[in-house]
Parts: sequence; C-alpha cells; structure tokens
Amino acid sequence: MPRMTFIDADGNPREVDAPLGHSLLQIAWDNGLDMEGACEGAMACSTCHVIVDPSWNDRLDAPTEDEEDMLDLAPGLKATSRLGCQIIITEAMDGLVVHLPDSTRNLLLA
Repeated sequence: MPRMTFIDADGNPREVDAPLGHSLLQIAWDNGLDMEGACEGAMACSTCHVIVDPSWNDRLDAPTEDEEDMLDLAPGLKATSRLGCQIIITEAMDGLVVHLPDSTRNLLLA
C-alpha cells in the first residue's frame, strides 16, 4: 500500500497509509487530520485545500478548470495548491508529500 506524508501548518509531518483509489480528503479524515471538507468531496468548497510539495507537483495530473475555479476561493493559495478531494491515490503516488494550509474559508457558513 502506498504511503504519503501530510505536513501540518506547524511543520509537523505525519506519514500515513494511502489506500489506492482514496482521495487525500478521505485519507486525512481516516487519520484524524485537520481537513474540513465541508462539501464532503463534491468540489463545491475549498476547505480541503492542500499544497502539494513542489517535488511532486509535476507528477500529478493537472487540476481541471472546475478545480482551479474552486481553488480561487482558498486563502493562502500557492502555485502547487490543489483540492484534496480531487487527488486520488495511485501506486505512482507512493511517497507523496502535501502541506496543510494554516487556514481555510468555509463559504457555506458565510
């Protein structure tokens, strides 16, 4: 089974199992990590915003236009920002590293 690392906003790494076919959002939830995912993976919010480590960015499929539109709502957007609900684990992602931002904005509560 692939493994991956989430790095929290304080810089603390947490290596976890990354089951094939699961999204980063689901993996974060399964491991008690601080990722909201207010829309439960429907790509209707930006609360599962992650920042892909630059060494991994070019190895992932590019975000869709819809994902890029939702990312525009995320605070702290970086060049390698993605929605965790849109990254689905494959064998090729063994060792993936993503950073959790220090804040999110839940527009459903605004």
